[in-house]
Formats: sequence, structure tokens, C-alpha cells
Amino acid sequence: MATPDFIRTLRASAGNQLLWLPGVSAVVFDDEGRVLLNQRSDTRKWSLIGGIPEPGEQPATCAVREVEEETGVRCVVERVIVVQALQPVTYDNGDMCQYMDISFRCRALDGEARVNDDESLDVGWFAVDALPELSEFGHHRIKQAMSQAPTWFDTTSLS
Repeated sequence: MATPDFIRTLRASAGNQLLWLPGVSAVVFDDEGRVLLNQRSDTRKWSLIGGIPEPGEQPATCAVREVEEETGVRCVVERVIVVQALQPVTYDNGDMCQYMDISFRCRALDGEARVNDDESLDVGWFAVDALPELSEFGHHRIKQAMSQAPTWFDTTSLS
């Protein structure tokens, strides 16, 4: 994920210390029930689409923007899946962050899935029973998005 300018400004003062940041994740389904994933350029791993809201940006708006920016697919948010504090992460440069993730179930409207920025190596639609290697976080969010049960909070410790 590219580092937003406002975080670069914070890092100039805060150094590598832990920053508590908002984050969004989008579980996007098409009309065939496939899920949209991207292969991240930083980790080379397949992932849900996500990002960090800009100051003042609504989380759902951020999810829609991130999906279009990273994949070329326009989508609409259908509902919140879960709001969850994730485990802290330390990046290769020593920066530490902890994210308050807001995950959304989204429905694709139009657009052809493609690599649309430098954050992705590949983008594609995948049947839920034929996903590429994906983190526990990704599998868990997809399962939650497919469930009709409300999951406004989650006490499991996923990162």
C-alpha cells in the first residue's frame, strides 16, 4: 500500500514509533459470486483490496476509491462486515502501525479487473472455492462477507 502524504508528514515527527491508523478492506463480489483480489507489489501476496482513508474521507468512500484505483472496478458498498483492531505490524523500514480495520462487503458495478496502479502485480476474480494462497485475514473476511449473520465486532486476533 502506498504511504499517504499525511502519514509521511506524521512520520517526519513521530519517527518509527507506533501509529494508530484507520484502514479499510473491501470484499468485492461480482454477479457470479467471485471475489476480487490483487497481488500486492510490496509483498507479492494475494490480498483483499484495502487502504487508508485520507483525513476527512468516509471509510465507505475510501473502500470504493481504493477498489477503483487499484483494480479499475467500480463498486458499491452493501454493508459493513466487521470493525476490528488488528495486531501491530512492523514494516521493513522499521515503521510500526496498528490499524482499526473497517471491512465492507461490496458489489461490483462495472469495469474490467486490471492492474490499475503500482500497488498491484496482478488483479483477478476468483471463485470462493478456488482462491489463490491468501492470508488468514483474507479468508476470514471473505467468510464473514458471505455470512448473513451480523458481525459488527470480532474478538479474534487476526493481523
